[in-house]
Parts: sequence; C-alpha cells; structure tokens
Amino acid sequence: MPLALLALALGGFGIGLTEFVIAGLLPEVAQDLQVSEAAAGMLISGYALSVAVGALGLTALVNRLNRKHVLSGLMILFIAGNLVSALAPSYELLLLGRILSALTHGAFFGIGAVVAASLVERSKQAGAIALMFGGLTTANVLGVPLGTLLGQQLGWRSTFWAITVIGVLALIGMLVLLPDRPVDKGAPGLRHEVTAFRNRQVWFSLGVTVLGFGGMFGAFTYIAFTLTGVSGFASSWVPGLLILFGLGMFAGNLLGGRAADRSVPLTLVVVLSSLLVVMIAFALLAGSQIATVLLLMAMGAFGFATVPALQTRIMGDAGEAPALASGANIAAFNVGNALGAWLGGLAITAGGGYTSPLWVGAALTAGALLVLVVAENSRRRAGRPSAAGTQDTPQSTGIHEHV
Repeated sequence: MPLALLALALGGFGIGLTEFVIAGLLPEVAQDLQVSEAAAGMLISGYALSVAVGALGLTALVNRLNRKHVLSGLMILFIAGNLVSALAPSYELLLLGRILSALTHGAFFGIGAVVAASLVERSKQAGAIALMFGGLTTANVLGVPLGTLLGQQLGWRSTFWAITVIGVLALIGMLVLLPDRPVDKGAPGLRHEVTAFRNRQVWFSLGVTVLGFGGMFGAFTYIAFTLTGVSGFASSWVPGLLILFGLGMFAGNLLGGRAADRSVPLTLVVVLSSLLVVMIAFALLAGSQIATVLLLMAMGAFGFATVPALQTRIMGDAGEAPALASGANIAAFNVGNALGAWLGGLAITAGGGYTSPLWVGAALTAGALLVLVVAENSRRRAGRPSAAGTQDTPQSTGIHEHV
C-alpha cells in the first residue's frame, strides 16, 4: 500500500471532522457567541452550501492543473479556514472560517480519488479509493464524538485547533509522499461533461439527493438539542450517542452499497421508506431514552445507506460523461444539508420545539420518495432500463472520483 494513500486518508479525516463535529458543539457555540439555535445551525448549512460551490466551481477551475499542487493548495485553504474558526472572536468570523474550509471539501475528494486510483494497479483502484474515503468514515465514527468531547471539556475552539493540526500533518504528508500528477492534456474537457445534463433522469437524481439527504440532515443538525432538551440526556452523553450514530452510518453505507449492486431503484425505495418511518417514530418517541438510542442508530444507517445508490443512479444515467454529474451530486448532497438545516432552524424558531427538525426531515424524505417514484415511472414510460447497480470500468471510475 503506497504511503501517499495514508496522507490522503488523513486529509479526508480532517475534512470529515470539520463538516460533522460542529453538530455536537452547537449548544456551546450558540451560548458562547450569544446567537440563536437557528443562527448556530447556519454554521452547518453555510458549510454545506460552500461545499456545493467548491465541488463544481473549484473542480472546474483546477481541472487542468497538477494534481499534487492542487491537493496541497486545497489543504492550505482548509488549514486557513480552521485557523480562522479557532481564533474567531465573533459569529461572523466563525462562519467565514467554516466557508473557507468547506470550499476544499468537494474538490479534495473528487481530485483525491483520481490520484488515489493512479497510485496502484488497475485491479486495486477501488480499494485505494476506499482507503482514502475511509478517513471520512473514521471521522464520523470516532473523530466526531472525540472532537465533541474535546470541545465540551476544553471549549469548542480547542476542537478547531485540533483539526488545524490534523490539516498541517496531512499537508506535510502530501508534500512529501504524493508524486507529481500532471493532467493528461488529451483528457475530455468540461464541455464534454456538460452533455450528461441533457438527460432528465440526471436531474431527477439530483432532486432525490437534495430532498433525501436534506431530510436526514434536517434532523441531524439539531440532534444535540433534541438529545438534551427532549430525551433528557446530559450534554456529557452527546459524544457517546454520536458514536452510535456514526456506527449506524458506517454500517448503512456498507450495506447500502451492497444492496445497490443488486438493484438501485429497489434500494432507494426501501431505504428512503425506512428512513421516513424512523424519523416519524423518532419525533414521536424522542422522550424515551431507549427509543432515542435505537432510532438514532437507525437514522444514521438509513440516512447514509442512500449514498451509494444515489451516486450509482446518477452515474448510470450520465453515460460517458460521468465526472461533472458526479460532482453535481456531491453539490446536491450539500445543498440538501443546507436546506434541511435551514428548515429545521425555522421550525424551532417558529416554536415547534426540538422535535420539529425530525418532522421537517420526514417531510423532505417523503418528497424524495415522491420524486423517485415519478422518475422511475418516467423511465418506464420511455422504455429505458433502470440504472444498473454495477457499472462498467469508465463509469465506475467516474463514481469513485467524486463520491
């Protein structure tokens, strides 16, 4: 295994930690900076929208540049963003730091996957890419709860200092271990990639992604408030409960990928339907600590089980121009994150209480199911087969480039 993969995985770990750890620290941030819960939630939705911008805009801008130089530059921007967050004396500067670090997210994972695949022989490319994304998964399972605990014990700024250090270590690793990767000047350009958007199924897929992932994040953004304000857990329990959510996410992502290899449409219907039921049950039973623990794990599992199927669906419909469509789906995930966080904050502000984001999540998930049904009916009327679970080599590579 090339050591350069570990540098990429460490970068993925830091980025994943930056994205998700703030959810467990929102109460502390809101109290320290004296802002409302909804304003604190903007630290998540603002990040998500910036990821969407970076996933498309930055990727397009650096499409022809040396991959090692691009990844190193992105990590420098990531470090700067977290440094601003750690030092921020005000809510506005903290939001700015979040935006700066978020701009690196989509481009880093898209370009990093290309580099990871190039480091090994063709038969091992999927494993190399999986290792890089293993950093993101590890961030959710272990990094987020530990980062939350650190922030609760030493102040929320300490978590951003820790992430800054992780970014510096990842940058050093990439500078030392990554080989130069100039772009093949004969590779297809962005004009070719744009042709994927002529297929309306690609747009249906983006709609399902926005609503489906928005549903899960509408609930998750304010989960610390729900756990402490409704379920009655002490704030010291939040890191441990987030570990359970992360374990559910890890299992759901793995099992969702296996299911999508068999049938993408069936997987999405089953998973989204299950997520809808879980969110309704969570909203009704949040006062029970036992039910909360079980439903929190289930929400993580079904929420992230959608990811492989959603990515596979859009890549199957993008045909021979998968890269930009895949990047657009990463943007859609984060637009959904922002939409869910915004609507959840509005629901709390309107007096709905800390279970209202769960109802918002359920409504968005129901919308995703409706769009999916319309899309599959449209496909059948057109006499086209559903997106296959298994892609050929070019499309598989395209999927892994931007997941």
